[in-house]
Amino acid sequence: MDPRSGFCPATRTFRSLRPPIALPPEDAPVSFPSFALSRLPSPLPAHPAFVDASTGAALSFAALLARVRSLSAALRGALGVARGDVTLVLAPPSLDVPVVYLAVLSLGAVVSPVSPLSTAADVARAVGLCSPSVVFATAATVSKVPAARELTVVLLDSPQFESFLHGHEPVEADGPPAEVRQSDVAAISYSSGTTGRTKAVAQSHRRLIASSLQVPSARPRAPGGPVVTLLGVPMFHSYGFHMLMRGVAAAETTAVVTAPRGGAAAVAAAAARCRATQMFVAPPVVVAMARGGGGGPEGFPDLVRVDCGGAPLSSAAASAFQERFPDVELSLALGSTEGGVISKMVGHHECHQIKSTGRLCSGVEAKVVDIISGGLLSTNEQGELCIQSPSVMLGYVGGNETRISAFDSDGWLKTGDLCYFDEDGFLYVVDRLKDLIKYKAYQVAPAELEDVLHLIPGISDAAVIPYPDEEAGQLPMALVVRQKGSNNLTEDQIMEFVAEQVAPHKKIRRVVFVDSIPRLPSGKLLRRELHKQITRSQSISRL
Repeated sequence: MDPRSGFCPATRTFRSLRPPIALPPEDAPVSFPSFALSRLPSPLPAHPAFVDASTGAALSFAALLARVRSLSAALRGALGVARGDVTLVLAPPSLDVPVVYLAVLSLGAVVSPVSPLSTAADVARAVGLCSPSVVFATAATVSKVPAARELTVVLLDSPQFESFLHGHEPVEADGPPAEVRQSDVAAISYSSGTTGRTKAVAQSHRRLIASSLQVPSARPRAPGGPVVTLLGVPMFHSYGFHMLMRGVAAAETTAVVTAPRGGAAAVAAAAARCRATQMFVAPPVVVAMARGGGGGPEGFPDLVRVDCGGAPLSSAAASAFQERFPDVELSLALGSTEGGVISKMVGHHECHQIKSTGRLCSGVEAKVVDIISGGLLSTNEQGELCIQSPSVMLGYVGGNETRISAFDSDGWLKTGDLCYFDEDGFLYVVDRLKDLIKYKAYQVAPAELEDVLHLIPGISDAAVIPYPDEEAGQLPMALVVRQKGSNNLTEDQIMEFVAEQVAPHKKIRRVVFVDSIPRLPSGKLLRRELHKQITRSQSISRL
Protein backbone atom coordinates (compact mmCIF):
# COMPACT_ATOMS: atom_id res chain seq x y z
CA MET A 1 0.00 0.00 0.00
CA ASP A 2 1.22 3.48 -0.83
CA PRO A 3 1.60 5.12 2.61
CA ARG A 4 0.84 8.52 1.11
CA SER A 5 -2.38 7.84 -0.82
CA GLY A 6 -3.54 4.56 0.68
CA PHE A 7 -3.73 2.98 -2.79
CA CYS A 8 -2.89 -0.73 -2.99
CA PRO A 9 -1.74 -1.67 -6.51
CA ALA A 10 -2.32 -5.39 -5.92
CA THR A 11 -6.04 -5.00 -5.14
CA ARG A 12 -6.45 -1.61 -6.80
CA THR A 13 -8.31 -0.36 -3.75
CA PHE A 14 -7.79 2.51 -1.33
CA ARG A 15 -7.33 1.85 2.38
CA SER A 16 -7.66 4.15 5.35
CA LEU A 17 -4.52 5.90 6.58
CA ARG A 18 -6.06 6.27 10.05
CA PRO A 19 -5.19 4.07 13.04
CA PRO A 20 -7.56 1.09 13.31
CA ILE A 21 -10.57 1.33 15.62
CA ALA A 22 -10.98 -1.15 18.49
CA LEU A 23 -14.18 -2.95 17.54
CA PRO A 24 -15.39 -5.91 19.62
CA PRO A 25 -14.94 -9.35 18.00
CA GLU A 26 -17.70 -9.75 15.42
CA ASP A 27 -19.23 -12.79 17.10
CA ALA A 28 -19.30 -11.17 20.57
CA PRO A 29 -22.89 -10.55 21.80
CA VAL A 30 -22.71 -6.78 22.26
CA SER A 31 -25.48 -4.22 21.84
CA PHE A 32 -24.64 -0.59 21.26
CA PRO A 33 -25.89 0.51 24.72
CA SER A 34 -23.83 -2.16 26.48
CA PHE A 35 -20.76 -1.10 24.50
CA ALA A 36 -21.30 2.62 25.10
CA LEU A 37 -22.03 2.28 28.83
CA SER A 38 -19.03 -0.02 29.32
CA ARG A 39 -16.80 2.84 28.16
CA LEU A 40 -18.03 5.26 30.82
CA PRO A 41 -15.51 5.86 33.61
CA SER A 42 -16.11 4.91 37.23
CA PRO A 43 -17.18 6.96 39.04
CA LEU A 44 -19.48 8.41 36.38
CA PRO A 45 -18.53 11.78 34.88
CA ALA A 46 -19.56 14.82 36.92
CA HIS A 47 -20.54 16.77 33.82
CA PRO A 48 -24.00 16.24 32.28
CA ALA A 49 -24.67 13.66 29.60
CA PHE A 50 -27.20 15.91 27.87
CA VAL A 51 -28.10 19.59 28.10
CA ASP A 52 -31.12 21.31 26.59
CA ALA A 53 -29.46 24.23 24.80
CA SER A 54 -32.78 26.06 24.68
CA THR A 55 -33.76 25.88 28.36
CA GLY A 56 -30.56 24.93 30.20
CA ALA A 57 -32.12 21.75 31.65
CA ALA A 58 -29.57 18.95 32.10
CA LEU A 59 -29.53 15.16 32.45
CA SER A 60 -26.62 13.63 34.36
CA PHE A 61 -25.01 10.33 33.38
CA ALA A 62 -26.38 8.77 36.57
CA ALA A 63 -29.92 9.95 35.76
CA LEU A 64 -29.52 8.83 32.13
CA LEU A 65 -28.57 5.29 33.16
CA ALA A 66 -31.37 5.11 35.75
CA ARG A 67 -33.99 6.28 33.23
CA VAL A 68 -32.76 3.92 30.51
CA ARG A 69 -32.90 1.00 32.96
CA SER A 70 -36.40 1.90 34.17
CA LEU A 71 -37.80 2.56 30.70
CA SER A 72 -36.39 -0.65 29.24
CA ALA A 73 -37.94 -2.62 32.12
CA ALA A 74 -41.29 -0.86 31.59
CA LEU A 75 -41.26 -1.44 27.84
CA ARG A 76 -40.52 -5.11 28.33
CA GLY A 77 -42.86 -5.71 31.24
CA ALA A 78 -45.80 -3.43 30.44
CA LEU A 79 -45.74 -3.39 26.63
CA GLY A 80 -43.99 -6.66 25.82
CA VAL A 81 -41.29 -5.03 23.67
CA ALA A 82 -38.73 -7.67 22.75
CA ARG A 83 -35.72 -8.29 20.52
CA GLY A 84 -36.54 -7.58 16.88
CA ASP A 85 -39.63 -5.46 17.56
CA VAL A 86 -39.66 -2.11 15.78
CA THR A 87 -40.48 1.15 17.56
CA LEU A 88 -41.20 4.28 15.53
CA VAL A 89 -40.20 7.58 17.17
CA LEU A 90 -42.23 10.58 15.97
CA ALA A 91 -41.26 13.29 18.43
CA PRO A 92 -39.62 16.72 18.47
CA PRO A 93 -36.15 16.95 20.03
CA SER A 94 -36.02 16.64 23.82
CA LEU A 95 -33.91 15.08 26.56
CA ASP A 96 -36.35 12.14 26.56
CA VAL A 97 -35.50 11.08 23.01
CA PRO A 98 -31.97 9.72 23.69
CA VAL A 99 -33.41 7.84 26.70
CA VAL A 100 -35.95 6.19 24.38
CA TYR A 101 -33.25 5.32 21.85
CA LEU A 102 -30.96 3.67 24.42
CA ALA A 103 -33.76 1.85 26.24
CA VAL A 104 -35.16 0.35 23.05
CA LEU A 105 -31.72 -0.63 21.75
CA SER A 106 -30.80 -2.28 25.06
CA LEU A 107 -33.70 -4.72 24.58
CA GLY A 108 -32.53 -5.66 21.10
CA ALA A 109 -35.55 -3.87 19.67
CA VAL A 110 -35.25 -1.49 16.72
CA VAL A 111 -35.41 2.32 16.74
CA SER A 112 -36.91 4.03 13.69
CA PRO A 113 -36.80 7.84 14.05
CA VAL A 114 -39.06 9.94 11.80
CA SER A 115 -39.16 13.70 11.39
CA PRO A 116 -41.84 15.27 13.62
CA LEU A 117 -42.57 17.62 10.71
CA SER A 118 -43.54 14.69 8.47
CA THR A 119 -46.98 14.71 6.90
CA ALA A 120 -49.50 12.03 7.78
CA ALA A 121 -48.79 10.43 4.39
CA ASP A 122 -45.04 10.36 5.16
CA VAL A 123 -45.67 8.71 8.52
CA ALA A 124 -48.02 6.18 6.94
CA ARG A 125 -45.30 5.25 4.43
CA ALA A 126 -42.73 4.86 7.22
CA VAL A 127 -45.13 2.65 9.17
CA GLY A 128 -45.71 0.59 6.04
CA LEU A 129 -41.97 0.15 5.48
CA CYS A 130 -40.79 -0.68 9.01
CA SER A 131 -43.94 -2.32 10.49
CA PRO A 132 -43.61 -0.99 14.06
CA SER A 133 -45.42 -2.45 17.06
CA VAL A 134 -44.93 0.67 19.21
CA VAL A 135 -44.97 4.36 18.27
CA PHE A 136 -43.48 7.04 20.52
CA ALA A 137 -45.18 10.35 19.73
CA THR A 138 -46.35 13.53 21.48
CA ALA A 139 -49.68 15.28 21.74
CA ALA A 140 -48.58 17.48 18.83
CA THR A 141 -47.61 14.61 16.49
CA VAL A 142 -49.95 11.73 17.39
CA SER A 143 -52.62 12.83 14.91
CA LYS A 144 -50.25 11.83 12.10
CA VAL A 145 -50.03 8.22 13.27
CA PRO A 146 -52.27 5.96 11.17
CA ALA A 147 -55.02 4.19 13.08
CA ALA A 148 -54.08 0.53 13.39
CA ARG A 149 -55.22 -2.03 15.93
CA GLU A 150 -51.74 -3.57 16.23
CA LEU A 151 -50.02 -0.26 17.05
CA THR A 152 -49.37 0.76 20.66
CA VAL A 153 -48.87 4.52 21.00
CA VAL A 154 -46.91 6.05 23.89
CA LEU A 155 -46.91 9.84 24.28
CA LEU A 156 -43.65 11.28 25.59
CA ASP A 157 -45.54 14.16 27.20
CA SER A 158 -47.96 11.90 29.08
CA PRO A 159 -48.09 10.73 32.73
CA GLN A 160 -47.71 7.16 31.46
CA PHE A 161 -44.33 7.83 29.91
CA GLU A 162 -43.20 9.85 32.93
CA SER A 163 -44.02 6.87 35.12
CA PHE A 164 -42.01 4.58 32.82
CA LEU A 165 -38.89 6.65 33.51
CA HIS A 166 -38.78 6.05 37.24
CA GLY A 167 -38.77 3.04 39.54
CA HIS A 168 -39.25 0.15 37.12
CA GLU A 169 -36.97 -2.85 37.55
CA PRO A 170 -36.63 -6.04 35.49
CA VAL A 171 -39.11 -8.70 36.64
CA GLU A 172 -37.46 -11.99 37.48
CA ALA A 173 -40.41 -13.93 36.06
CA ASP A 174 -39.74 -12.44 32.64
CA GLY A 175 -36.34 -14.11 32.55
CA PRO A 176 -33.17 -12.51 31.18
CA PRO A 177 -33.49 -10.32 28.07
CA ALA A 178 -32.70 -11.98 24.76
CA GLU A 179 -29.05 -11.89 23.70
CA VAL A 180 -28.34 -9.06 21.25
CA ARG A 181 -25.87 -9.68 18.43
CA GLN A 182 -23.85 -6.94 16.76
CA SER A 183 -25.32 -7.99 13.42
CA ASP A 184 -28.89 -7.43 14.66
CA VAL A 185 -30.82 -4.49 13.25
CA ALA A 186 -30.52 -1.57 15.66
CA ALA A 187 -32.07 1.26 13.68
CA ILE A 188 -34.12 1.89 10.58
CA SER A 189 -33.38 5.31 9.12
CA TYR A 190 -34.83 6.93 6.05
CA SER A 191 -32.94 8.23 3.07
CA SER A 192 -33.84 11.79 2.16
CA GLY A 193 -35.88 10.93 -0.90
CA THR A 194 -34.61 14.03 -2.77
CA THR A 195 -34.75 12.23 -6.12
CA GLY A 196 -37.39 9.58 -5.53
CA ARG A 197 -39.38 7.64 -2.95
CA THR A 198 -38.04 7.49 0.59
CA LYS A 199 -36.18 4.26 1.40
CA ALA A 200 -35.89 2.55 4.79
CA VAL A 201 -32.29 1.68 5.66
CA ALA A 202 -31.47 -1.06 8.19
CA GLN A 203 -28.42 -0.35 10.36
CA SER A 204 -26.77 -2.78 12.77
CA HIS A 205 -25.51 -2.43 16.35
CA ARG A 206 -22.00 -2.90 14.96
CA ARG A 207 -22.53 0.12 12.72
CA LEU A 208 -23.48 2.27 15.71
CA ILE A 209 -20.41 1.04 17.57
CA ALA A 210 -18.13 1.76 14.60
CA SER A 211 -19.62 5.21 14.00
CA SER A 212 -19.02 6.16 17.64
CA LEU A 213 -15.33 5.32 17.21
CA GLN A 214 -14.72 6.77 13.75
CA VAL A 215 -15.27 10.41 14.77
CA PRO A 216 -12.64 11.61 17.28
CA SER A 217 -13.40 14.17 19.97
CA ALA A 218 -12.13 17.73 19.71
CA ARG A 219 -9.69 18.28 22.55
CA PRO A 220 -10.68 21.22 24.77
CA ARG A 221 -8.47 24.31 24.67
CA ALA A 222 -8.13 24.12 28.46
CA PRO A 223 -6.34 20.86 29.40
CA GLY A 224 -8.67 18.57 31.31
CA GLY A 225 -11.74 20.64 30.47
CA PRO A 226 -15.02 19.00 29.44
CA VAL A 227 -15.94 18.31 25.85
CA VAL A 228 -19.27 20.00 25.10
CA THR A 229 -20.81 19.03 21.77
CA LEU A 230 -23.57 21.11 20.22
CA LEU A 231 -25.79 18.81 18.16
CA GLY A 232 -27.10 21.18 15.52
CA VAL A 233 -28.68 18.53 13.30
CA PRO A 234 -32.01 16.77 13.89
CA MET A 235 -32.08 13.73 16.19
CA PHE A 236 -34.20 11.81 13.68
CA HIS A 237 -31.69 12.32 10.85
CA SER A 238 -29.15 9.51 10.45
CA TYR A 239 -26.30 12.00 10.98
CA GLY A 240 -27.87 13.43 14.14
CA PHE A 241 -28.91 10.02 15.48
CA HIS A 242 -25.39 8.58 15.19
CA MET A 243 -23.69 11.64 16.67
CA LEU A 244 -26.21 11.69 19.54
CA MET A 245 -25.32 8.08 20.36
CA ARG A 246 -21.62 8.78 19.85
CA GLY A 247 -21.67 11.39 22.61
CA VAL A 248 -22.73 8.77 25.16
CA ALA A 249 -19.95 6.37 24.17
CA ALA A 250 -17.43 9.23 24.31
CA ALA A 251 -18.67 10.34 27.77
CA GLU A 252 -19.16 13.87 26.45
CA THR A 253 -21.79 16.47 27.22
CA THR A 254 -24.13 16.75 24.25
CA ALA A 255 -26.15 19.96 24.02
CA VAL A 256 -29.31 19.52 21.97
CA VAL A 257 -31.38 22.28 20.39
CA THR A 258 -34.97 21.56 21.40
CA ALA A 259 -36.55 24.81 20.22
CA PRO A 260 -34.98 25.35 16.78
CA ARG A 261 -36.82 28.58 15.96
CA GLY A 262 -34.60 31.18 14.36
CA GLY A 263 -32.92 28.83 11.93
CA ALA A 264 -29.20 28.37 11.48
CA ALA A 265 -28.22 31.56 13.30
CA ALA A 266 -30.13 30.36 16.38
CA VAL A 267 -28.18 27.09 16.34
CA ALA A 268 -24.92 29.05 16.28
CA ALA A 269 -26.13 31.25 19.13
CA ALA A 270 -26.99 28.12 21.16
CA ALA A 271 -23.42 26.87 20.68
CA ALA A 272 -22.10 30.17 22.02
CA ARG A 273 -24.37 29.98 25.08
CA CYS A 274 -23.28 26.42 25.84
CA ARG A 275 -19.59 27.25 25.34
CA ALA A 276 -19.41 24.38 22.87
CA THR A 277 -16.09 22.67 22.19
CA GLN A 278 -17.31 21.11 18.97
CA MET A 279 -20.40 21.34 16.78
CA PHE A 280 -22.10 18.83 14.50
CA VAL A 281 -24.02 20.91 11.98
CA ALA A 282 -25.30 21.13 8.41
CA PRO A 283 -24.04 23.68 5.84
CA PRO A 284 -26.64 26.40 6.62
CA VAL A 285 -25.14 26.83 10.11
CA VAL A 286 -21.62 27.22 8.72
CA VAL A 287 -22.90 29.78 6.21
CA ALA A 288 -24.71 31.68 8.98
CA MET A 289 -21.61 31.75 11.19
CA ALA A 290 -19.47 32.94 8.28
CA ARG A 291 -21.92 35.82 7.82
CA GLY A 292 -21.88 36.77 11.50
CA GLY A 293 -24.88 34.81 12.75
CA GLY A 294 -24.42 33.94 16.42
CA GLY A 295 -21.59 36.43 16.86
CA GLY A 296 -17.89 36.59 16.05
CA PRO A 297 -14.98 34.44 17.24
CA GLU A 298 -14.98 36.16 20.63
CA GLY A 299 -18.39 34.58 21.29
CA PHE A 300 -16.97 31.07 20.86
CA PRO A 301 -13.88 31.04 23.09
CA ASP A 302 -13.97 27.25 23.63
CA LEU A 303 -14.85 26.21 20.10
CA VAL A 304 -12.20 23.93 18.60
CA ARG A 305 -13.95 22.22 15.71
CA VAL A 306 -17.07 22.42 13.56
CA ASP A 307 -18.05 19.18 11.82
CA CYS A 308 -20.17 19.89 8.76
CA GLY A 309 -22.15 17.20 6.98
CA GLY A 310 -25.53 16.26 5.58
CA ALA A 311 -25.03 18.14 2.31
CA PRO A 312 -22.17 19.69 0.29
CA LEU A 313 -20.69 22.98 1.51
CA SER A 314 -19.50 25.39 -1.16
CA SER A 315 -15.82 26.32 -1.24
CA ALA A 316 -16.79 29.98 -0.97
CA ALA A 317 -18.67 29.35 2.28
CA ALA A 318 -15.82 27.23 3.67
CA SER A 319 -13.28 29.92 2.87
CA ALA A 320 -15.47 32.63 4.40
CA PHE A 321 -15.84 30.59 7.59
CA GLN A 322 -12.10 29.98 7.89
CA GLU A 323 -11.40 33.66 7.34
CA ARG A 324 -13.81 34.62 10.13
CA PHE A 325 -12.79 31.77 12.48
CA PRO A 326 -9.08 31.14 11.73
CA ASP A 327 -8.53 29.21 14.99
CA VAL A 328 -11.48 26.84 14.53
CA GLU A 329 -11.13 23.64 12.50
CA LEU A 330 -13.82 23.25 9.84
CA SER A 331 -14.04 19.51 9.30
CA LEU A 332 -15.88 18.42 6.16
CA ALA A 333 -16.94 14.82 5.66
CA LEU A 334 -18.64 12.44 3.27
CA GLY A 335 -21.28 10.10 4.59
CA SER A 336 -24.69 8.69 3.82
CA THR A 337 -27.57 6.89 5.44
CA GLU A 338 -26.53 3.74 3.59
CA GLY A 339 -22.75 3.99 4.06
CA GLY A 340 -22.22 5.79 7.36
CA VAL A 341 -19.21 8.10 7.75
CA ILE A 342 -16.91 7.42 4.79
CA SER A 343 -14.28 10.15 4.90
CA LYS A 344 -13.51 13.04 7.19
CA MET A 345 -11.00 15.81 7.88
CA VAL A 346 -8.98 15.40 11.08
CA GLY A 347 -6.57 18.03 12.33
CA HIS A 348 -5.66 21.56 11.29
CA HIS A 349 -3.74 20.59 8.13
CA GLU A 350 -6.51 18.42 6.68
CA CYS A 351 -9.17 21.02 7.44
CA HIS A 352 -7.54 23.40 4.97
CA GLN A 353 -8.16 21.03 2.05
CA ILE A 354 -11.56 22.67 1.67
CA LYS A 355 -12.46 21.23 -1.73
CA SER A 356 -12.07 17.66 -0.45
CA THR A 357 -14.08 15.61 2.02
CA GLY A 358 -11.00 14.50 3.94
CA ARG A 359 -9.40 11.06 4.12
CA LEU A 360 -11.03 7.66 4.57
CA CYS A 361 -12.20 6.97 8.11
CA SER A 362 -10.80 4.08 10.11
CA GLY A 363 -12.12 0.74 8.92
CA VAL A 364 -13.19 2.02 5.49
CA GLU A 365 -11.86 0.53 2.26
CA ALA A 366 -12.77 2.05 -1.10
CA LYS A 367 -12.46 1.49 -4.80
CA VAL A 368 -13.07 3.86 -7.70
CA VAL A 369 -14.84 2.17 -10.60
CA ASP A 370 -14.79 3.44 -14.19
CA ILE A 371 -18.42 4.19 -15.02
CA ILE A 372 -18.02 2.92 -18.59
CA SER A 373 -15.58 -0.01 -18.49
CA GLY A 374 -16.06 -1.11 -14.88
CA GLY A 375 -12.30 -1.16 -14.37
CA LEU A 376 -10.69 -0.15 -11.07
CA LEU A 377 -8.98 3.25 -11.12
CA SER A 378 -5.97 4.75 -9.37
CA THR A 379 -5.29 8.24 -7.97
CA ASN A 380 -6.63 11.32 -9.78
CA GLU A 381 -8.98 9.21 -11.91
CA GLN A 382 -12.73 9.81 -11.67
CA GLY A 383 -15.22 7.01 -11.21
CA GLU A 384 -17.99 5.76 -8.94
CA LEU A 385 -16.96 5.37 -5.31
CA CYS A 386 -17.69 1.95 -3.80
CA ILE A 387 -16.92 1.10 -0.18
CA GLN A 388 -16.67 -1.64 2.41
CA SER A 389 -16.93 -0.67 6.07
CA PRO A 390 -18.40 -1.82 9.38
CA SER A 391 -20.69 1.22 9.04
CA VAL A 392 -22.32 0.05 5.80
CA MET A 393 -26.04 -0.72 6.04
CA LEU A 394 -27.45 -4.21 6.24
CA GLY A 395 -29.87 -3.44 3.43
CA TYR A 396 -33.26 -1.89 2.71
CA VAL A 397 -36.45 -2.72 4.58
CA GLY A 398 -39.83 -2.96 2.87
CA GLY A 399 -40.54 -1.44 -0.54
CA ASN A 400 -39.06 -2.70 -3.78
CA GLU A 401 -35.43 -1.76 -3.13
CA THR A 402 -33.02 -4.70 -2.96
CA ARG A 403 -29.38 -5.31 -2.13
CA ILE A 404 -28.75 -5.91 -5.82
CA SER A 405 -29.35 -2.25 -6.63
CA ALA A 406 -27.14 -1.01 -3.78
CA PHE A 407 -24.24 -3.49 -3.77
CA ASP A 408 -22.02 -4.89 -6.51
CA SER A 409 -21.44 -8.61 -7.02
CA ASP A 410 -18.51 -8.57 -4.58
CA GLY A 411 -20.54 -6.96 -1.76
CA TRP A 412 -19.21 -3.38 -2.11
CA LEU A 413 -21.72 -0.58 -1.50
CA LYS A 414 -22.19 1.56 -4.60
CA THR A 415 -22.40 5.12 -3.32
CA GLY A 416 -23.58 6.72 -6.57
CA ASP A 417 -20.94 9.44 -6.14
CA LEU A 418 -18.49 10.41 -8.90
CA CYS A 419 -15.22 10.77 -6.99
CA TYR A 420 -11.45 10.58 -7.09
CA PHE A 421 -8.55 10.35 -4.62
CA ASP A 422 -5.50 12.57 -4.92
CA GLU A 423 -1.92 11.43 -4.27
CA ASP A 424 -2.27 12.34 -0.57
CA GLY A 425 -5.34 10.18 0.01
CA PHE A 426 -7.85 13.05 0.06
CA LEU A 427 -11.25 12.18 -1.39
CA TYR A 428 -12.97 14.60 -3.76
CA VAL A 429 -16.64 14.33 -4.71
CA VAL A 430 -17.32 15.60 -8.22
CA ASP A 431 -21.09 15.03 -8.13
CA ARG A 432 -23.84 12.49 -7.90
CA LEU A 433 -23.77 10.24 -10.96
CA LYS A 434 -27.51 10.57 -11.54
CA ASP A 435 -27.22 14.37 -11.51
CA LEU A 436 -24.61 14.64 -14.29
CA ILE A 437 -25.68 16.78 -17.24
CA LYS A 438 -25.14 15.18 -20.66
CA TYR A 439 -23.98 18.03 -22.87
CA LYS A 440 -23.17 16.70 -26.34
CA ALA A 441 -20.51 14.01 -25.69
CA TYR A 442 -19.52 15.47 -22.33
CA GLN A 443 -20.66 14.88 -18.77
CA VAL A 444 -20.98 18.08 -16.73
CA ALA A 445 -21.14 18.04 -12.92
CA PRO A 446 -23.72 20.52 -11.55
CA ALA A 447 -21.92 20.70 -8.18
CA GLU A 448 -18.78 22.08 -9.81
CA LEU A 449 -20.75 24.86 -11.48
CA GLU A 450 -22.71 25.58 -8.28
CA ASP A 451 -19.41 26.02 -6.47
CA VAL A 452 -18.34 28.62 -9.04
CA LEU A 453 -21.69 30.42 -8.88
CA HIS A 454 -21.34 30.87 -5.13
CA LEU A 455 -18.14 32.84 -5.76
CA ILE A 456 -20.08 35.58 -7.55
CA PRO A 457 -20.82 38.63 -5.36
CA GLY A 458 -24.54 39.24 -5.19
CA ILE A 459 -25.63 35.58 -5.38
CA SER A 460 -27.36 34.28 -2.26
CA ASP A 461 -28.03 30.74 -3.50
CA ALA A 462 -27.79 28.83 -6.75
CA ALA A 463 -28.43 25.46 -8.35
CA VAL A 464 -27.66 23.96 -11.75
CA ILE A 465 -29.93 21.52 -13.57
CA PRO A 466 -30.14 20.19 -17.12
CA TYR A 467 -32.32 21.96 -19.67
CA PRO A 468 -33.43 19.90 -22.71
CA ASP A 469 -31.92 20.92 -26.03
CA GLU A 470 -32.56 19.28 -29.40
CA GLU A 471 -28.97 19.65 -30.63
CA ALA A 472 -26.87 19.27 -27.45
CA GLY A 473 -29.15 16.91 -25.54
CA GLN A 474 -28.96 18.90 -22.31
CA LEU A 475 -27.73 22.39 -21.45
CA PRO A 476 -26.42 23.46 -18.02
CA MET A 477 -28.95 25.94 -16.68
CA ALA A 478 -28.43 27.99 -13.51
CA LEU A 479 -31.22 28.92 -11.13
CA VAL A 480 -30.04 31.90 -9.12
CA VAL A 481 -31.28 33.71 -6.01
CA ARG A 482 -29.94 37.26 -5.89
CA GLN A 483 -29.01 38.90 -2.60
CA LYS A 484 -30.96 41.95 -1.53
CA GLY A 485 -29.71 45.00 -3.37
CA SER A 486 -28.20 42.95 -6.21
CA ASN A 487 -30.98 43.25 -8.76
CA ASN A 488 -28.51 44.73 -11.24
CA LEU A 489 -26.78 41.36 -11.54
CA THR A 490 -27.63 40.06 -15.02
CA GLU A 491 -27.75 36.72 -16.79
CA ASP A 492 -24.88 37.75 -19.09
CA GLN A 493 -22.64 38.74 -16.16
CA ILE A 494 -23.21 35.36 -14.52
CA MET A 495 -22.54 33.38 -17.69
CA GLU A 496 -19.40 35.40 -18.45
CA PHE A 497 -18.03 34.88 -14.92
CA VAL A 498 -18.56 31.12 -15.09
CA ALA A 499 -17.12 30.89 -18.62
CA GLU A 500 -13.86 32.36 -17.37
CA GLN A 501 -13.58 29.66 -14.68
CA VAL A 502 -14.46 26.45 -16.50
CA ALA A 503 -13.82 24.48 -19.68
CA PRO A 504 -15.95 25.48 -22.71
CA HIS A 505 -18.28 22.46 -22.51
CA LYS A 506 -19.09 23.28 -18.87
CA LYS A 507 -20.32 26.82 -19.48
CA ILE A 508 -23.71 27.91 -18.15
CA ARG A 509 -25.98 28.31 -21.18
CA ARG A 510 -29.10 29.67 -19.48
CA VAL A 511 -29.83 31.60 -16.27
CA VAL A 512 -33.17 31.89 -14.48
CA PHE A 513 -33.65 34.13 -11.42
CA VAL A 514 -35.83 32.59 -8.72
CA ASP A 515 -36.99 33.61 -5.24
CA SER A 516 -35.62 30.51 -3.50
CA ILE A 517 -33.93 27.17 -4.02
CA PRO A 518 -35.80 24.22 -2.46
CA ARG A 519 -33.60 22.47 0.11
CA LEU A 520 -33.94 20.15 3.07
CA PRO A 521 -33.08 21.58 6.52
CA SER A 522 -29.66 19.91 6.11
CA GLY A 523 -29.01 22.10 3.08
CA LYS A 524 -29.35 19.23 0.62
CA LEU A 525 -30.71 20.38 -2.71
CA LEU A 526 -34.13 19.08 -3.76
CA ARG A 527 -33.39 18.66 -7.45
CA ARG A 528 -36.66 16.83 -8.01
CA GLU A 529 -38.58 19.95 -6.91
CA LEU A 530 -36.42 22.14 -9.15
CA HIS A 531 -37.25 19.97 -12.14
CA LYS A 532 -40.95 20.24 -11.29
CA GLN A 533 -40.69 24.04 -11.12
CA ILE A 534 -39.02 24.23 -14.51
CA THR A 535 -41.54 21.80 -16.03
CA ARG A 536 -44.42 23.92 -14.71
CA SER A 537 -42.86 27.14 -16.00
CA GLN A 538 -42.33 25.55 -19.44
CA SER A 539 -45.99 24.48 -19.53
CA ILE A 540 -47.13 28.00 -18.61
CA SER A 541 -44.87 29.60 -21.23
CA ARG A 542 -46.24 27.27 -23.93
CA LEU A 543 -49.78 28.31 -22.98
